Amino acid sequence: MNLRSLIPSGNGGARATQIVNPFGFLHREIDRLFDEFTRGTLEAAGPAQVNLVPSMDVTETDKEIVIAAEMPGLERKDVDISIEDDVLTIRGEKKVETKKDDKDKNYHITERSYGMFYRALQLPPGVEPSKVQATMSNGVLKITIPKPARSEPKKIEVKEAA
Repeated sequence: MNLRSLIPSGNGGARATQIVNPFGFLHREIDRLFDEFTRGTLEAAGPAQVNLVPSMDVTETDKEIVIAAEMPGLERKDVDISIEDDVLTIRGEKKVETKKDDKDKNYHITERSYGMFYRALQLPPGVEPSKVQATMSNGVLKITIPKPARSEPKKIEVKEAA
């Protein structure tokens, strides 16, 4: 299977990668600087409003593809999943929690992120959207995608021309 992300993960993740990238440290440092820059400019206007990129694991067996995406603080109603032209799209929004007495509070630190997120993954051709199942538990969205049946190679007999 050749599954690829169409949207970059943005944060690099905390997991070790299999491919050694000599510029990995520099890439992470630049990402961190841009994150701090955007967080600083947005915090001046109020609580952090940053685009979220859920971390995910994609696993595969002979029969299915399983995607597990971290979505802490979200409920099922906050997430939308669709498949179109063999592209799985996960969209959602983490909204700012506001209460009546919040206007009297002075925030000293605001590190929680809020906003919309979007991830798209290219699926193998032939996935049947009606068989895809999604569940959410403890802030983890789990999407199970049955793999399409492979067509068996068929030998074509060459016949004598008439």
